[in-house]
Amino acid sequence: MSIEYLGLSEISGPLVVLEGIQDAFYEEVVEFVVDKNRRKKGRIIAVDKDKAVIQVFDSTDDMSLKNTHTRLNGRPMEIGLSLEILGRTFNGLGEPIDGLGRIAPEVVRDVNGLPLNPCTREYPRNYIRTGISAIDGLATLIRGQKLPIFSGNGLPHDQLAAQIVEQASLGEESEEAFGIVFAAMGVKYDVAEFFRRRFEESGVSSHVTMFLNLSNDPVAERLIAPKMALTAAEYLAFEKNMHILVILTDMTSYAEAMREISASKGEIPSRKGYPGYLYSEFAALYERAGIVRGREGSVTQIPILTMPNDDITHPIPDLTGYITEGQIVLERSLHQKNVYPPINVLPSLSRLMKDGIGAEYTREDHQDVANQLFSSYARVGEARDLASVIGEDELSDTDQKYLEFGKSFEQEFVAQGPNENRTIEETLDIGWKLLHILPREELDRIDTKILEKYYSQGEVR
Repeated sequence: MSIEYLGLSEISGPLVVLEGIQDAFYEEVVEFVVDKNRRKKGRIIAVDKDKAVIQVFDSTDDMSLKNTHTRLNGRPMEIGLSLEILGRTFNGLGEPIDGLGRIAPEVVRDVNGLPLNPCTREYPRNYIRTGISAIDGLATLIRGQKLPIFSGNGLPHDQLAAQIVEQASLGEESEEAFGIVFAAMGVKYDVAEFFRRRFEESGVSSHVTMFLNLSNDPVAERLIAPKMALTAAEYLAFEKNMHILVILTDMTSYAEAMREISASKGEIPSRKGYPGYLYSEFAALYERAGIVRGREGSVTQIPILTMPNDDITHPIPDLTGYITEGQIVLERSLHQKNVYPPINVLPSLSRLMKDGIGAEYTREDHQDVANQLFSSYARVGEARDLASVIGEDELSDTDQKYLEFGKSFEQEFVAQGPNENRTIEETLDIGWKLLHILPREELDRIDTKILEKYYSQGEVR
């Protein structure tokens, strides 16, 4: 039963305070009527006895203490879902913005979701192919995993996200249903148009559901957008048996919105001014990825975040790293060398990679090739440091080979075209080609049987 109230007690930025309420609850949806004709939505974010703090999903500039009529709907924030959401574009509140009208919902779900019972989770297996060698070969994305991308301002994470959406698949031989849920928070209009146009032109729009919150949209809406996206993903995965890849960009905008709302509430700030519950809010989103026993689908997450001042110890990447199962790090120095995507493979890793690659999933030599490429590229850094001190001409023949390997590795393995979609076989074959640059005795991370089968001196597979 809905309850209506006249007037407000206080207005502070995107927050309003209503006193004298009865039976209100946390996350309850609220509707406002301003001057008897303008309607707005909000949700309760704090309750204290007969007083509620309400977050408004719109500007509060035209609201006053006397001209606002408030109705408590008695239900949480919800979204109507059906298979019609595939190929559609919504705003951060789950309202269609593509001009195709409302969907006919099959079910209505609370966007706050429920935590997955750890006892019902299945261990992630199988990989999702992105067509990007630095990811597929060295930081493989596994179904049900949460693997963030750590980027920085000015780095091409938007282009990389679009490429992943266009190229991601379960593999050429898989016949399982696959879809993508894409949520953008606080993006500029031209960036939103870039994503829309890329998906339409590449022909992938039919299996992509988009949630767009623009930079000029209400800050409060930014906190709901990822929950809308994840609720849609859970529906498609666990009720429609699809494998869903969720891309969330930019989690830094989400955290900034949280900090702004927290400041409006007068809460005591924690590190860098962010609220103390930033970790739990991130965990509530990231832990909605996974595989549930008895269900055929899965939810895989790629959250993208921009590190302020490229600082990987900043609270946003720091806390994200505690929750997720690895990270993909974009490097500014590689971007300055015109390497795309500028993925620094040394700090990048996928903790679940070992369980989703190999003979049953990708190719039997995958793990050994990845180990050797990591080891050899790490040695490149040592050779470059030494060359900067004594000069390249004074290096040993082996160290000079490592310098040659490092340059070729960045230009041929890491770098690839923005529309280049490599198979896992192509990625591994490029790896073997590069390993031929080094003396065979340096390949000490590869099993002898694998080396005998895939490496022959002087030949390139």
